[in-house]
Amino acid sequence: MNFAPDLPAKPIILVVDDTPDNLLLMANLLKDLYTVKAANNGEKAIRIAQTRPQPDLILLDIMMPGMTGHDVARILQAEPATRNIPIIFLTAMASSADETAGLELGAADYITKPISPPVVLARVRTQLKVKDAADFLRDKNDYLEQEVQRRTRELGAIQDVTIHAMASLAETRDNETGNHIRRTQHYVRVLAEHLREHPRFRHFLDDATIQLLFKSAPLHDIGKIGIPDRILLKPGRFTPDEFEIMKTHTTLGRDAIAHAEQQLGMDVGFLALAKEIAYSHQEKWDGSGYPEGLSGDAIPISARLMAVADVYDALISRRVYKEGMPHDKAVQIILEGRASHFDPDICDAFQACLPLFQQIAARFADSDADMEKQAQAIAHSGAAAAAP
Repeated sequence: MNFAPDLPAKPIILVVDDTPDNLLLMANLLKDLYTVKAANNGEKAIRIAQTRPQPDLILLDIMMPGMTGHDVARILQAEPATRNIPIIFLTAMASSADETAGLELGAADYITKPISPPVVLARVRTQLKVKDAADFLRDKNDYLEQEVQRRTRELGAIQDVTIHAMASLAETRDNETGNHIRRTQHYVRVLAEHLREHPRFRHFLDDATIQLLFKSAPLHDIGKIGIPDRILLKPGRFTPDEFEIMKTHTTLGRDAIAHAEQQLGMDVGFLALAKEIAYSHQEKWDGSGYPEGLSGDAIPISARLMAVADVYDALISRRVYKEGMPHDKAVQIILEGRASHFDPDICDAFQACLPLFQQIAARFADSDADMEKQAQAIAHSGAAAAAP
């Protein structure tokens, strides 16, 4: 049994020359320190360079019949698999113009014949050290890039889990929420993608922001967790006092998200849009909304997008206390609210995207089971309110 430690493999040197005597000379010079491979023409040199284990360095003659050393260098430099193999031109072409031409092709060094063995060995050793350093940095950069990608995926997963957990809180209080959440987040994304090149919105609607809008939209009604059941689940119209309480869900929602940030001890960037949406999605273009009575562009873009999505879905949705409004009637109401309730350009985008809105509504339609759950929740709320 052999217990001797594994010795590091010798670096591989590929010598390319059409003269057998030159190949033999270089092989004898290098063989004690390196594994030597030989090629007597350019085509063979390229095949060897592309075959694993690849050479660590190439000593390349220039003046060869057929494919010259310059031709070989160009091909190797053009291929990702071989471009990082250093090339030392080994040639009788000794003018400064020849050397410049070789270095401009990407060669690491240039040695003229007749060679000086100590000089060749020294330059080969130097270029191998340079290659080792370059390989280390390249591997390090590859590792760091993979680590950044892994951390980015991990951050995205944390964002998804955080938002899903918070949105689930709202679903536990309001049985209307589940499919409404799914529909509205898809509506918001459709509107955002349609408007991404619009002069008023392209500064805001890049890929990352659209993705965050999609993720954040489910939190628009999270503040409803703070609304009493007797109001939240009431099947009829609110009294003025009840409506004032219901309106507080915007502030409660923003504050709930802000409180989560405070628990972490830092601002969480991906929740910024969620706070905007929760707090301002009931604002109206003409300033008649709540909680602040903002108007026009003072309303965050995220909230303006959410307003259209939220109102449309509320109109078409079937509830135990009402039938869903026909699509055409809901569209008419939205368009009548152009420049009063809704940002006019977002309203126009809504009109342009109507087929997609209908597809989303059909895909995430409420089921009879959803209606039954709503009815049970309302009945439970009524019984609780009537209890002494």
